[in-house]
Amino acid sequence: MPSANYGERVKSLVLHFTAIDYARSVTALVDEGGLSSHYLIPESNDPSDPGGKPRIIRLVDENMRAWHAGRSYWQGRTGLNDHSIGIEIVNVPECERDGDMAPSLAEHGSNRLCFFPDYDPAQIEVVIELVKDIIARHPDIEPTAVVGHSDIAFDRKNDPGPRFPWFELYQAGVGAWYDNETLADYWKTFNEQPASIGLLQSALRAYGYGVIETGIADTSTLNAISAFQMHFLPWHVSGEPDSRTTAAVFALLDKYFPEQKDALLSRYEKERELAIATAESELPSVRRGQVDAVLPDLKPSKRAYVKDRFAFKSYAGRGELIIESDLPASATVSVNGEVLSLDDEFAADNTYRYSLARRTRTGVNTLAVSNIAPAEAQLHIQVPYPELKDNTQAYQNRFTAVDELINQEVAEGFPGAVLLIVKDGEIIKRTAYGYQKRYDENGLPLASPQPMRTDTIFDLASNTKMFATTLALMHLVETGQLDVTQPIKHYLPEYLGAGREARRVSDLLSHQSGYSPSIAFYDPENPLGKRFYSQSRQRTSELLITQAPFEVSNGLNASYSDINFMLLGLIVERITGMPLDRYCEEWLYQPLGLKNTLFNPLQKGHHKSEFAATELRGNTRDGRITFPNIREYTLQGEVHDEKAFYAMQGVSGHAGLFSTADELAVMAQMLLNGGGYGETHVFDSNVINAFTKPDNRFWHYGLGWRRAANGTNRWHFGPYASDLAFGHTGWTGTATVIDPALDLAVILLTNARHSPIVEEDEEKLQFTGKQFETGRYGSIVSLVYEAILNKQAN
Repeated sequence: MPSANYGERVKSLVLHFTAIDYARSVTALVDEGGLSSHYLIPESNDPSDPGGKPRIIRLVDENMRAWHAGRSYWQGRTGLNDHSIGIEIVNVPECERDGDMAPSLAEHGSNRLCFFPDYDPAQIEVVIELVKDIIARHPDIEPTAVVGHSDIAFDRKNDPGPRFPWFELYQAGVGAWYDNETLADYWKTFNEQPASIGLLQSALRAYGYGVIETGIADTSTLNAISAFQMHFLPWHVSGEPDSRTTAAVFALLDKYFPEQKDALLSRYEKERELAIATAESELPSVRRGQVDAVLPDLKPSKRAYVKDRFAFKSYAGRGELIIESDLPASATVSVNGEVLSLDDEFAADNTYRYSLARRTRTGVNTLAVSNIAPAEAQLHIQVPYPELKDNTQAYQNRFTAVDELINQEVAEGFPGAVLLIVKDGEIIKRTAYGYQKRYDENGLPLASPQPMRTDTIFDLASNTKMFATTLALMHLVETGQLDVTQPIKHYLPEYLGAGREARRVSDLLSHQSGYSPSIAFYDPENPLGKRFYSQSRQRTSELLITQAPFEVSNGLNASYSDINFMLLGLIVERITGMPLDRYCEEWLYQPLGLKNTLFNPLQKGHHKSEFAATELRGNTRDGRITFPNIREYTLQGEVHDEKAFYAMQGVSGHAGLFSTADELAVMAQMLLNGGGYGETHVFDSNVINAFTKPDNRFWHYGLGWRRAANGTNRWHFGPYASDLAFGHTGWTGTATVIDPALDLAVILLTNARHSPIVEEDEEKLQFTGKQFETGRYGSIVSLVYEAILNKQAN
């Protein structure tokens, strides 16, 4: 009973070069334990070939499965060994390897530099004869399914190389090729307005390549482009996503997949219109201040005592109101129930600034606007966020217990610290202790140590996670570009396999993803092996996204991990199309007026003398550790963290940020203000609440932020912090505490790791600076709280 429901098994034909001579090819393809293909075709004049000429040698019957394709993808199918025929062609490129990677057939990768010889014409005649015969017997092999090994496995392979005569096969009626006139037309189109990298990725996938649309020119995409160019633009193998390559892809789609071409061209036109519109449009309006409203409201509340009313934060004797009008107008404005004495009429296009010092109180204040006349007039009302005031003189004797402890420990050998305290919108303490550089590389005191200054710049270490990555993510939530409940693959499409699809952005933020604490990418002897060795930011990023293994199941535990925030930094970059440091500097730090909060500061005009020193002998732990390119000098102005410095070139989501106590204070006050500072609005208070509220299961974490959690993190927050308190610490010796319940921020910056090393036991090394209370955070924070709370009680 023959069924009508069947199809041909063989769907594609894959051509390879062996990369080794005939005799070694036979060993690799015939002997047990090696590879195989269906056919082998020698070349002329190969001294290792007794036959001496090109001919067809069948190695595996076409009805059997040969092992030639390996991990592969083409036109929606994976594992091409199951439904393809493979032909190995003897051709030997001359390749140089960088490193001790083992040789393999046609290995592809950055560790090889290859010089490709021309193919033997007599050999190509035999190839054409064989291929035409195979296609005649397997009618499901379409022209676009005659491919090279590099087409189906572009991340691993480069065969049959750029010298293989694909066009000659096409002229003999085998395989696909574009029409030159069509190519020229598309080239003109894409020269006028280049296609986005995402569109090119989609076009390559529509033709058959296993490219994932990520929107960035990642290494996998560049490998696919190189493979495509070797096949269809062999005179132009640049690996670059240029207009010529895009034109060739579209010319092929035009000829073989016209429906897919039409859909992609329609998308191209939309993207083109959007690019033009974006270039011509004005920048979107930016909210300025905590109250920023045009009145009367075009969509007013139906409730009489709700419309045109606002709450704002202020402190007694402070605050400002800004009014602009489009027409000569008047209005009644009340603050805390008192009508303000304003100008009888606001002139059009003037800016009026009124002090609210006589009307404001500390905490929540009310603002109401009514009786706007004439009715067609519009008033622009603004109330800036509070800015910090310096009031350290009034509190000089409040913190004697803290001063005595830190000064005593400096006298006993602790390197140095800066302590800054913010309370009720004022800086009430700003003190420097000890030295920013105290010891030489041998752990001996310097004859002329560098004194600590209140403006010394510190390596924040893991406080980077909060004051760079988390703030950036909060800003992206504010602007509607990020939803933390989305799967990670929504933003990183290549984040697939081994359970990655189930992880959400929030799992990374709350440290519930299941990653190990760290991966030592910078060291070839790392526990995961040389495959995870990387001192290239791009390669490290790809390993993080596609290869980093999980240690435990998703959501099983909240286990602190740098890997989470390295990935979150990459998500920021993928969403914004900007490097993490540039995005933070342009959208967070510069609007807040911060000049010393930045990544890679020595590359941006700063000098070593401005920084607190960290480890005495680089990353060597006093000579006990070594790996390639390790630093052996005292670090000052360079990020200490090995993953950030070596594997991510100084810019990473988990470490790399530098700042001063005063600039951290501005960011802390911005958070205490509910998301803004002065006339700069960063994000809404609802965003802060969403990120700092306790996780449903692991209360000591919010989204990114560490929480006091009713004493759970006493070692950091001390015993007195409110349940609303949040902050973080950094390995180099930095700690931040932000407590909205007390309108308080504590910023403790130390260089505790700038100290000699002692061996506590055979397996554990300890920096002497971490043996002091100042380097352990909690005691200092506790004494700060006591000084404030006890004074309030009195």
